[in-house]
Amino acid sequence: MNGLLIRPRIRPRVAVVLVYTAAMCMNGLDSTIVNPALYTIAGDFGRPLSAANTVETAFLVALAVGLPVAGWLGDRFGTKRVFLGALTAFTIASAVCGLAPDLNTLVVARAVQGLAGGLLTPVGMTLLFRAFPPHERMKLAKVLIVPTALMPALGPPLGGLLTEHLSWHWLFFVNVPIGTAAVLLGVFGLREHVEGPEGKFDTVGFWLATPALGLLTYALGFGPSQGWTRPAVAVSAALGSVLLVAAVLHQVRAKTPLLKLRLLADRVYGSASALAGVTAAGLMGVLFVFPLLYQASLGASALDAGLSVFPEAVGLMLASQVVDRLLPRLGPRLLTVPALLVAAAVFATLAVPGVAENAWSVRGLMFLIGLVLGTAVLTVQISGFESIGPADMGQAMGLFQIVRTLGGALGIAACAAVIGGGHVTEAAADPGPYRTAVWVTAGLVALGAVMALRLPREAPQPPPFDDEDAPPPGEGLAADEAPAVKG
Repeated sequence: MNGLLIRPRIRPRVAVVLVYTAAMCMNGLDSTIVNPALYTIAGDFGRPLSAANTVETAFLVALAVGLPVAGWLGDRFGTKRVFLGALTAFTIASAVCGLAPDLNTLVVARAVQGLAGGLLTPVGMTLLFRAFPPHERMKLAKVLIVPTALMPALGPPLGGLLTEHLSWHWLFFVNVPIGTAAVLLGVFGLREHVEGPEGKFDTVGFWLATPALGLLTYALGFGPSQGWTRPAVAVSAALGSVLLVAAVLHQVRAKTPLLKLRLLADRVYGSASALAGVTAAGLMGVLFVFPLLYQASLGASALDAGLSVFPEAVGLMLASQVVDRLLPRLGPRLLTVPALLVAAAVFATLAVPGVAENAWSVRGLMFLIGLVLGTAVLTVQISGFESIGPADMGQAMGLFQIVRTLGGALGIAACAAVIGGGHVTEAAADPGPYRTAVWVTAGLVALGAVMALRLPREAPQPPPFDDEDAPPPGEGLAADEAPAVKG
């Protein structure tokens, strides 16, 4: 063969889809799979449940900390390199979690998982959206919905099943073979893209934005249950708010900011980002509060309450099958506004006395929530980046994820504040506060319908003489050839 090395050729766009899906499924599962095992983990290590809760605290706070730098790192060092580095760290941290001999080791490894996860989502979506032009992104609905909807919904029942029949260690061990295979596929199948950010690293922006998001995530997560006046929560909320305001003022004035807030001035992208935050607040809020209402109304177990919201994920899966067909015909605005109005009506129906007492009504309404709200969320996620060029895609993805993450945390905190602590207690015989919280989530989704009026009427159109079957420039090359390098 005259020294010719023959390697299997993997189409880069196929590799992007496979690697992204595998990585995001791991990340999505890990956001919810540990919750059912916290009692068991606390017992195994001989620690109180409050100490075991730091396992989740570490993950969520570290995830928020990783988001601000994700876009800059991807542009500076290359999206392939940063994504695979984060995926490798996530996989190794998963193995360490499973082998952890004590709670401190588990918490540290869990924090590494969260930090890597904070990089994976925006950088992974940057890889995905750069591989597909705007008019082809409607096909991605089926890809985006699996890690964002199905995996988090599968987390609690799968976590309980593994903990009961194997051990809590397997909650983390399951990531190891999947992560290893995804890294290997990414090494040979992904193409590199180095955008080359202008100017030096925004050190001031980093030291303002990163702790701001971490502190606010901590406060929003634990303020409702532990009390807003508790010193750790109060200081985190106050300091995080001050740092966030300072970070915004700095980013607006800086020549080369860590976060390009000017992107939010774009009508389509800015509207989509704000809408993502509001819908995340409504969805995460209702998924948090309704199981509590279900238990208060029916006296159901925690497992039954968790399973009651699972049909929502099934509806989301169905939504992923129809968005790519409806979006080209109706356009983002006409598809999103009615979907959000119907979703708000369904949310409100859940708060009507007598509805939560009927298990089949609950399942049907949850399925409908997944279908209509999923349609709106996917439409916003796909169409919101139509006006964002490849050079700004990394920054735009990072901002989008930050807004959505904070929106979800705010929605949960608002609902927990309304019901008075977020726990089913002896006073929970009166489901009134829970119904009020569900009405709050309905109001948030209705607000989203108003905001969706700013979305464009028309869906992205293919360029003239577009040949869908023709690979993009460079796709026929080997994975390590002709990297797209700018700057």
